[in-house]
Amino acid sequence: MGGRNMEMNRTAAAPAEKTAGSRGLVIVGSFTTPERKARGKGIDVYRIDPRSLAWDVVDHVGDLVNPSYLITDPVREVLYVAHGDAEYVSAYQIEPLNGRLRPLGQAAAGGRNGVAIALDPAHRFVCVANYAGGSVGVLPIRPDGGLEDVVQCLALPGPIGPHRGEQTMSHPHHTVIDPSGRFLLVPDKGLDRVHVLALDPQQPKLTVAGCAVMRPGAGPRHLVFHPSLPRAFVVNELDSTVATCRWNAETGTLTPLHVVPALEPSFFGVSTAAEIVVTPCGRWVYVSNRGQDTVTQFKFDESADQLSVVGWTPSQGREPRFMTLTPKGDCLLVANEQGDTIVVFDIEPTKGRLLLRRVVSTASPCTIAFA
Repeated sequence: MGGRNMEMNRTAAAPAEKTAGSRGLVIVGSFTTPERKARGKGIDVYRIDPRSLAWDVVDHVGDLVNPSYLITDPVREVLYVAHGDAEYVSAYQIEPLNGRLRPLGQAAAGGRNGVAIALDPAHRFVCVANYAGGSVGVLPIRPDGGLEDVVQCLALPGPIGPHRGEQTMSHPHHTVIDPSGRFLLVPDKGLDRVHVLALDPQQPKLTVAGCAVMRPGAGPRHLVFHPSLPRAFVVNELDSTVATCRWNAETGTLTPLHVVPALEPSFFGVSTAAEIVVTPCGRWVYVSNRGQDTVTQFKFDESADQLSVVGWTPSQGREPRFMTLTPKGDCLLVANEQGDTIVVFDIEPTKGRLLLRRVVSTASPCTIAFA
């Protein structure tokens, strides 16, 4: 399986001129419905001026239900959109000359409230985490980049966690392809597990290969892989912690090694962890905290094989739900969902400190992608 998949990955790899962000576009999705206490209007496409660093809107797509998670396929130049509280995934062609979005249609996701999408390394299908359905849907990709309706809806196994309000069933919250391209990892907030699903090399299909179990009530939400070491970092939403895990790509085994809190010891309010990113050098890990409204900076010590807290930076807005690095990895973008801003921080290269560069006003931002 490994050899065939590696060959498929080489075949499907994006050429240099079609990497994520090569068009200089930033695409922002927002919450739009009253149930989400939202003020957003849909999807905005921005082009960043390289001199002034101003964000100029080049397109807007409105009348959408919560376009709450975006990913781009740089090979086909297609944007895929999960819609919070809905039961479908949308696709848009990204016009290469002007950055405008052309609809390619919607496809059934197999469950409600899609919260994350992953693209198969061979560009054959996408996987969507259906938070309210307790499942992962597999949707084939058409030749034009559009999507077909779900062909597999995989329910996720395991006992529910102890939190009475947030853990009543399986709640998958992220979908991450491992560096080998053979497995899909799915943090499950409801079951306190990170599921490991094997990708079939011949057809659009997933198979449960195993899981890693977090602390009871942790609520694993998102996961990132270390850029060069067999390690993964899992942010736990409900207890605001981060777990360092060992990853075995041969067996598809994820093993928790160490856990560290994300909140300041002096903070006694209500806060939940949201997003996690790791820099290309692998030294710095950042986590957003909704409630404390900060970004925690961790340092990864390779010799100790664990994270340690460096400090906290105010997110400059309320409820920093989503964060991402710019394609070069030199800036961190923080989407303050209830603060109606995206804050751009420069990452100081030697110490990893976050230095405020720019604040962009936009209503209820909750996801960012590059094209």
